[in-house]
Amino acid sequence: MSSDILVKLDDRVRLMSGLLAATRYPEVSQQKKPHGTHAHARATKKLVAPYVNHPAALALQLLLDQNAPLEAIFSLALVLRPADFGIDKPPRWMPPAWNDQLGDFQNATQIAAWWAHEDAAWNKALTDTETILNTMRLKALFEPYVGEVKERLVFIPNICYPTDQEVSFRIGGDLVAIVPPRLAWGDSPPWPFAEDAGHLYRAAINAYGRLLMSAYLRANPEKLTEVEKSPLPVTDAMKAAYPTWAEQFTELFVKGAVAIYLEDHVNQAEANAFVLMERKVSGLDKLPGVISVLRRYLSELEAGRYTNLLDFLPSFPRHLRVANRIVTL
Repeated sequence: MSSDILVKLDDRVRLMSGLLAATRYPEVSQQKKPHGTHAHARATKKLVAPYVNHPAALALQLLLDQNAPLEAIFSLALVLRPADFGIDKPPRWMPPAWNDQLGDFQNATQIAAWWAHEDAAWNKALTDTETILNTMRLKALFEPYVGEVKERLVFIPNICYPTDQEVSFRIGGDLVAIVPPRLAWGDSPPWPFAEDAGHLYRAAINAYGRLLMSAYLRANPEKLTEVEKSPLPVTDAMKAAYPTWAEQFTELFVKGAVAIYLEDHVNQAEANAFVLMERKVSGLDKLPGVISVLRRYLSELEAGRYTNLLDFLPSFPRHLRVANRIVTL
């Protein structure tokens, strides 16, 4: 059974990653959370160090200083024409002539030759990811919740910057996930993709599930307004991190979906380890209850009690409160 995820590399993504290395982004990310980085990322930073005052790098730094999201920056990269960096409809926030500056940065740094030199590292990231995800079929996981998934799922492993976070966004008919290796403890280098299947499974479900569920809820505002009258039983910390009902539910959903996938397609031990880690790191003690309620929905959907998730959402908070009292791990 083949995967419905397209794993690929894209030079436009690699260029934007290299440009990030010429800004203060690496230092800022280390200040937020010290971590070891991939050898290729460190070497790329040295390669582009003489170009920190290049107009393309200065423009990106200004965007970062204005808190421009990485999702917007990388989605812009993927609408540039690969041959000439042309763009048909530049977004209003794009700095003037930035696409031309990006092309000049690529030529000045000779970064394409650097990618060729580092081909073994990039190809290992690509082939390791393809090997792990080659039977992962995610549309079947999501469709009982959000309906037919028509978008193409694109997964881009990234051994450059950002090293500390995943970037996911919708562009045209694609849902794109740009994913670095999992961070290790302290200054240790990140986990190799080949040794960390669970990280790739979680990253894919988190990225695509978040995009799909957010769009599903936005597409049904009237129903959501009614559902929001029943608050979700979440912690104050979660309310602060995810202020709206839709954001809270989406966070619960993607974590529950990861655990369900691991239970059904990997093994119970892997699922238990994920749940325990989420409870420890994220404080998500209610995750076992979330899993129970999502499985209840799937069972009742199959039995014909509900026709879609919107029918079930009004009772989700109540079911979760009950499950939280009786489910233990």
